[in-house]
Amino acid sequence: MIVKIVVLFLVAMGVMAMFGKLRLPGQKHLSNRKCPRCGRYRIGKGPCDCRKG
Repeated sequence: MIVKIVVLFLVAMGVMAMFGKLRLPGQKHLSNRKCPRCGRYRIGKGPCDCRKG
């Protein structure tokens, strides 16, 4: 019984690892939304907080 639980756990972890390796659509767009100066994500169209006076 314990062997069955361990095998099912390992199979579930393997499936999750395969889905984690997939490239999600829009991921390239998210990497372009980072501030080149500080690396934080920019929200909206305004400048980043690190560039504000």
